[in-house]
Amino acid sequence: MQQIITSTQLKDQILDLLHKNGFDLPCYSKILDYTIELFHAKGLGDDYYGYHNIVHELEVTYVALIAAQWESFLNNFTKEDLSYLFVAALFHDYDPHKQVDKPHEEDAVKFVKTDEKLLELLKDASIDENIIAALILRTTYPWSGELQQKAEKQIEEHLSVSDLTKNDPNKKEHYKTLGWFLSVADRIGGYALGDFSKALEMAKKNAHALAWHPNLIVKRSVSYFEDLLNNEAEMCERILRSLPKQMRKSFTDNVLLFMKLREQEIQIHASFVYDNLKIVPTIETTNRRKNDDFINALYKIFEELPRPLQFNLENFSESIRNPNTLLNTLRLGNEEGPIIGFAKGGPLEDYKLRPEIKDHNYGMFNTMFLEPLALKMGYWGQRGGREMRLLLTMQAEAKGYKYLTSFALRDVIQNRIKRNEKIEFVKQFDPERWDYYRIKLK
Repeated sequence: MQQIITSTQLKDQILDLLHKNGFDLPCYSKILDYTIELFHAKGLGDDYYGYHNIVHELEVTYVALIAAQWESFLNNFTKEDLSYLFVAALFHDYDPHKQVDKPHEEDAVKFVKTDEKLLELLKDASIDENIIAALILRTTYPWSGELQQKAEKQIEEHLSVSDLTKNDPNKKEHYKTLGWFLSVADRIGGYALGDFSKALEMAKKNAHALAWHPNLIVKRSVSYFEDLLNNEAEMCERILRSLPKQMRKSFTDNVLLFMKLREQEIQIHASFVYDNLKIVPTIETTNRRKNDDFINALYKIFEELPRPLQFNLENFSESIRNPNTLLNTLRLGNEEGPIIGFAKGGPLEDYKLRPEIKDHNYGMFNTMFLEPLALKMGYWGQRGGREMRLLLTMQAEAKGYKYLTSFALRDVIQNRIKRNEKIEFVKQFDPERWDYYRIKLK
């Protein structure tokens, strides 16, 4: 199965599904266009490196409609149900005032119930916004504790004012089930639409936007799937049975590969704890840095970084060979052991950073920019990153730099400030909380 990646591809697939199921009125395509327009206008288009962008929204819509289409053949869902799933899936994560990547369902509901243009389109499609609100609220995650209790109360309120459900308890239960269907389709989503490289990139997006440390990506992904398969087993199996065979296989393969990666992480950790495996930060020689095999080994590790952290991607090899580039590697066992990570940086003026950053030292050639540290999956959390960062800081001091700048998670920077390190925020970024900082060197 060809991977569906862009919003344009997904839009075409969704329109095709709508036409096949008899949704030929112009209002449906207008709703789809309006959704895409809104996400792009808020900077949440294809290029937004967070989990909850327009691609995710359309992937969930596509998967929900594919599965619901089969459910309609089984007489569980009606054509009207498909129209409600379509709109609710499109807007379930839309947050006009986005401050963090995790969606606020209440903000999405408020938008659906107050936006004049959308309300007019819903009226043309004979869709009740109260039902849409109830379905969106059911996508609250995690569905437990106070979050669940609050959402259930709000769902009941919306269903109690809708003309479709206020006097019909059976209809209320039907739309609650439809909301459950959407919530699980939301969690299956893009994981059924591609291979493991796509699935891992989705997990990295989620981690980056939620400011998770890299050593949590696989662990929390496995927990996410275990919760889905165990606590949502009934609806999860129902949806998977309703998807084409290749999509079922993609989802299952991706889950198994995350679990396999987690097993590898545990084995690596055990090697450090029980076998006293050592990691050795190493300053590499100029001759070695010219070696193609050496550069290729680093590039494979570099590719594992989330895309926004891949600086100098186009001229990676040249940057390794450049004598102005400071570089050290992390090796297993000794200075000739396998490379499991590296740190590199260079003059601030050699980098094109985000336009929002106004570093007053730019052009003074007194600042070294440290690129995000690169480690193989499985080795995060073993203190190797800290060892490389400290060594590169010493290299920068030896070269006569007065300052070092880089990006790090906000919580990490704040903790270093509390430890009285000479570190300061230069520019903070939301929603990802991956901030630009400066250190004054000795």
